[in-house]
Amino acid sequence: METTDRAVRPSNAGERAARAAANAGEPTLEFVGGLPYDAYVHAGTLHSLQKPISKDPGEMSFLMISQIMELYFGLTCFELREAQRLLREDDVWGALGPLRRACLDIEGLNAAWRGLRWMTPADFNRFRDQLGEASGFQSAMYRHLEFLLGLRNAALLRPFHRHPEAYEALLEAMRAPSLWDDVIAVLARRGFGIPRDLLDRDVAAEHERHPAVEAAWVDIYRDETPGNPLWMLGEALTELADGFGDWRYQHLKAVQRSMGEKSGSGGSAGAAWLRRSMDRVVFPEIWSARTLV
Repeated sequence: METTDRAVRPSNAGERAARAAANAGEPTLEFVGGLPYDAYVHAGTLHSLQKPISKDPGEMSFLMISQIMELYFGLTCFELREAQRLLREDDVWGALGPLRRACLDIEGLNAAWRGLRWMTPADFNRFRDQLGEASGFQSAMYRHLEFLLGLRNAALLRPFHRHPEAYEALLEAMRAPSLWDDVIAVLARRGFGIPRDLLDRDVAAEHERHPAVEAAWVDIYRDETPGNPLWMLGEALTELADGFGDWRYQHLKAVQRSMGEKSGSGGSAGAAWLRRSMDRVVFPEIWSARTLV
């Protein structure tokens, strides 16, 4: 908790105009009680979190980009939970805003991979051994993102069972409806023929493609009424799923570029394991409906 003299103090348009006039248009250079920017962003804290464990300078790039991705995972999860809240209120229009922001967050995630394109196998090998068993597979926030998108597998909770806070949060997320479950509930409320057993299913299990959901999306995409909110919802979800698929593909390419077909640090088969994981489709009926429209 920040002390009072470090708190960000609110201001208004009049105060900002008066300050600019007093400064003759120049930025304020003197502050009492610390820098307001740092009090808000905690930049000093963020820049203290990079602690490389080798002497190789390339590790800093690998470490910081991993941390940037973690922040983007958290931000994307935040936006998806906001979209869920609005969908549960049947506010489809409102949900489009956080979904759009989530799509842009995933664009940031995809752009982050470009910061590692310099890394050859020789570059990675200079510090890889120092990482031990540390692997992105162990990212709790990435697992939250998968669960929110509907990709669920109880076995993936096991790495966290000795970390109660992370484990309980993930268990709660897996037992709660995914974004896709909430979308299907919206379709049911809007009069599409979604069967009761699908609405009442155990959401901890991964959703499997259902013909009733597919038929609903076929009808939605055949409706060319301008401004159809469900059509716009479908396109927002398509962009989200597409961007997430791009992130998984970029992950695979980064692994192939830096280590080829070697075993992963966390015990997996590396690139081969990533290829298999890409077969699990996000929002499957959004894609299969396109064949029938």
